[in-house]
Amino acid sequence: MSPTVHAVRLGLDRGLREFRQTLFSSDQWFTVFIAAVFLTVLAFQRGSTVAGTPLAMMTLPSMLGMLVAFGGVIGAASQLSMHRIDGTLLRAKAVPQGMVGYLVSRVVQVSLDAIPSLLIILIPGLFLLPELAVVGIAGWLTLVWVLALGLLATLPWGAVIGSLTKTPQSTFGFTMLPIVGLTAISGIFYPISAVWGWLQVIAQLFPVYWLGLGMRSALLPDAAVAAEIGASWRTLETIGVLAAWAVVGLLLAPPVLRRMARRESGSAMEARRQRAMQDWGV
Repeated sequence: MSPTVHAVRLGLDRGLREFRQTLFSSDQWFTVFIAAVFLTVLAFQRGSTVAGTPLAMMTLPSMLGMLVAFGGVIGAASQLSMHRIDGTLLRAKAVPQGMVGYLVSRVVQVSLDAIPSLLIILIPGLFLLPELAVVGIAGWLTLVWVLALGLLATLPWGAVIGSLTKTPQSTFGFTMLPIVGLTAISGIFYPISAVWGWLQVIAQLFPVYWLGLGMRSALLPDAAVAAEIGASWRTLETIGVLAAWAVVGLLLAPPVLRRMARRESGSAMEARRQRAMQDWGV
């Protein structure tokens, strides 16, 4: 067995084990809290309609797309930033093909971490929005491939940002603020056709809009397409844009991670740890 294949297998195993650990950790309470907030928003939107479709029904799939983008970018970046402080990356660097195994484990864990948050919103949504009961098998299959492609389009970029930032605070700023801004203009909580034309152009350059559009095409009735740009689900464009972000990210992330790993040292890790403790007031 080649060292690379062995590293991939170890990464898969580590990612699965870490997912099982986080699944029952206290961090899940934050996931439940966010789900409760989103479900409250849906409850208040039930009385409004857009193009004959309940606004809450249009918002739900958009929320799912937003959660994928948040989890992919912020999850990968924050974990990598913390692992530069606690020595995880330094240990990975010390073993053959350790960075390969580390990257695989991040992809596995962050991808699996997205599933509980989606289910916590989607399952109550089935009771809150009866329209979801008529979604056919084609719709659910579309949701699956949009989810998978969306994670591929965002995860590598989270790893890149986590490699370039120096502290968890700066990582949070370089991920959360742009994602929140893109969410505001990407048609997540209201139709994108309601925003200015130049903002529509900017939104369509990034994965957040296409994730929301892909999720809406999976779960909404055909009549709801009237609220979209060009009155079309633009499935081929969704695949193209998300695939482009995925390919570029997957090509860029490994060399950036290798470059970052070469600069890792015990003294650099300790300096980051001391700085983090000062920022946290420890």
